Amino acid sequence: MTDGPTYGFDTLQIHAGARPDPATGARQTPIYQSTAYVFRDAEHAAALFNLQEVGYIYSRLTNPTVAALQERVAVLEGGVGAVCCSSGHAAQIMALFPLMQPGCNVVVSTRLYGGTVTQFSQTIKRFGWHAKFVDFDDLKAVKAAIDDNTRAVFCESIANPGGYITDLRAVADVADAAGLPLVVDNTSATPYLCRPIEHGATLVVHSLTKYLTGNGTVTGGVVVDSGTFDWSASDKFPSLSAPEPAYHGLKFHETFGPLAFTFHGIAIGLRDLGMTLNPQAAHYTLCGIETLSLRMERHVENAQKIASWLEGHDAVEAVTYAGLESSPYYDRVAKVCPKGAGALFTVALKGGYDACIKFVDTLEIFSHVANLGDTRSLVIHSASTTHRQLTPEQQAAAGAAPNVVRLSIGIEDADDLIADLDRALTAAGS
Repeated sequence: MTDGPTYGFDTLQIHAGARPDPATGARQTPIYQSTAYVFRDAEHAAALFNLQEVGYIYSRLTNPTVAALQERVAVLEGGVGAVCCSSGHAAQIMALFPLMQPGCNVVVSTRLYGGTVTQFSQTIKRFGWHAKFVDFDDLKAVKAAIDDNTRAVFCESIANPGGYITDLRAVADVADAAGLPLVVDNTSATPYLCRPIEHGATLVVHSLTKYLTGNGTVTGGVVVDSGTFDWSASDKFPSLSAPEPAYHGLKFHETFGPLAFTFHGIAIGLRDLGMTLNPQAAHYTLCGIETLSLRMERHVENAQKIASWLEGHDAVEAVTYAGLESSPYYDRVAKVCPKGAGALFTVALKGGYDACIKFVDTLEIFSHVANLGDTRSLVIHSASTTHRQLTPEQQAAAGAAPNVVRLSIGIEDADDLIADLDRALTAAGS
């Protein structure tokens, strides 16, 4: 969309990044299913490869459908640019790739998706990187964990699986004081409920697979760049501030300013890591985002009603939904997620592990899948699935103890969902 009026979220989720196709006039963004793009001439080709002109070369790097999605998500998050990639996990690596070097570390929250804990505690060691896990409610501990080799601070806005809400501004202040970027996974909240950049985040990552697409058809990720971080303020980020040999000594921050991280993510990250989002997936996500605010309102409405009902059930030991007054994170909702606490939370059952298994197996409307953020309500027993690779201590810290199930509340009729849960709880108790 052109510069001019300031549009509301509901307008931007439909129109940002979307323009009628210049060749056909097609109103919906076409799926540009093309590997490569014809250059106007040799001079045009050279300018594109030398980063002197923006355009399309090869779909591992850039694609018109994907570019429309990148622009839309960046606008909704309040960033200057974005880079789409093949999954949420890929987005996390893409976010860290320009920041880290062998021997460097990232300070991360203990309250993270189990796959992220495994990626950070195990896989990134193969790059020579290291993660320090800290309770982000303890800001002194976060500050103490930062050392001369720390290159980023990482957390989730609404943490998976427990729905815990992070005090983003407080964490951002700690990162700012240390001269470090704050990277926030905003998958569970979406930009409709929370815009981390407004709370001081440098980079925002999403699994497009979840709420942004919203219908269980896509695997994808995105990194959004706030454009606010000074990559040249220290010598900690040479990939962005120092001469880049692959581009004849070009300095990304000096050359591209606020868009330095975005250009690096495409010109080097996608070029060399190759974690590309395919254009059909981008198209599905563009279509999904058009109804994001409508879906999130219903997700939150249903989650609030169901969490309140569960909290009063005899078979339930505890409910972690931050929208409940009993939650220690209740006061953060208005500050961090003013439109609601999301639709993801956990339920601890009095019957323990065995009750959780029977509960999951008895549900009919809820789908037992390793996913969240679908229009359909979903359930999983995290300790035996998504968090299975973690130690008991890590499971407990992440909110995925053996007596806990995770619920992702969909947009069905709330009374039908409550009836389904009631039947399953009764069966689990017997």
